[in-house]
Amino acid sequence: MSPSPRSPHSNSAPDDGRTVVIVGAGPAGLAVANILRAASVDCVVLETESRQFVETRPRAGVIEEWAVRELDRRGLAGRLPERAAPHSACEFRFAGERYRFPYTELTGRHHYVYPQPLLVTDLLREYADVRGGDIRFGVRDVTLHDLHTDRPAVSYRCPDTGETRLLRCDFIAGCDGARGVTRDAIPARHRRIARQDDGIGWLALLAEVPPSMDCVLFGLHPRGFAGQMPRSPEVTRFYLQCPPGDDPENWPHERVWTELRERLGAAGAPPLAEGRLIEKRVLDMHHYVVEPLVHGRLFLAGDAGHLVAPIAAKGMNLALNDAFVLGDALAAYVSLGDVSGLDGYSAACLRRVWDYQEFSQWLSDVYHGLASGDPFRAGTTLARLRRLFSSPAAAAAFAEQYLGSAPAY
Repeated sequence: MSPSPRSPHSNSAPDDGRTVVIVGAGPAGLAVANILRAASVDCVVLETESRQFVETRPRAGVIEEWAVRELDRRGLAGRLPERAAPHSACEFRFAGERYRFPYTELTGRHHYVYPQPLLVTDLLREYADVRGGDIRFGVRDVTLHDLHTDRPAVSYRCPDTGETRLLRCDFIAGCDGARGVTRDAIPARHRRIARQDDGIGWLALLAEVPPSMDCVLFGLHPRGFAGQMPRSPEVTRFYLQCPPGDDPENWPHERVWTELRERLGAAGAPPLAEGRLIEKRVLDMHHYVVEPLVHGRLFLAGDAGHLVAPIAAKGMNLALNDAFVLGDALAAYVSLGDVSGLDGYSAACLRRVWDYQEFSQWLSDVYHGLASGDPFRAGTTLARLRRLFSSPAAAAAFAEQYLGSAPAY
């Protein structure tokens, strides 16, 4: 194994060592931090953004039922049980008709809508304010060192003094997302990154309007996919398929609502509530998986290790699964000397990652098939949809994947 970058030069100021340094204060990093804090494992969280930014940045909003139960079991559910909206069905609209899919009737399980900023706020409050955890916002120039040793380090520039600080530790949890530094700290020859680009863009919109229905809507239309995802009684998330890399400024107010009305239109459907758009950004539908998720004393979690496009609303759930597995494994090693969890971390998480990636690809084919311009693909898409609403076996299989099965922790 080749050496990692060596420690900073001697004029770097030493900092207090920690057992675990967690890079990133998203759902994965904060869940790991809370698990370690509860197990009396010394840790620190480093975050490049401000607290206000991480508590308000728009992200996913769907949490699977098993994840809610696990958060609650660990005392990390915060306000979620009171504020999250349980969803029991979704609705597909295609060929001018509406098809409701009542997944709770099929499985007895729900989805919950709880925007990620609210979950991050809950986890951050629990870690920093209730449990007194160490978290440092606004750090710069985060760099990993000596990953091949049993005493790696993380250096960063202090936002207050401009001084470079050095944290020695036993383990590093890389939870800094798709644009972070921890993934790239792994030498290319010691990792494989599997990538998939769907060649499709989604215009992501937030509107100050109530949802027109009490459930998620999927509009499958020759003009492109459209979606409605309730976020609160006053705010609704919409998606519109668009060219990858499109400029949001190409979508003025009237064009957005015209396309949403067309693509989500169906016989007997109530009219869409229209109002002010408070966010417009284009997301390119791409995916990647890093294998393995471990290099030396570095463990990747969440989007740092794998990205699944928002097609199936799986990203936050995968991040939480990684965090539960990693937090428990680190706590078991530090408290009991049990290495089995750390040794099996990558394999255990990647099984679920690939399962969710496969479902996301299947659902992408369904969402975008009618707009592909390929009559054959459009025909097979309609066949899949007819089967979903005529075959109990197909419906049960879809519901199981859509809701996610509970892991064994």
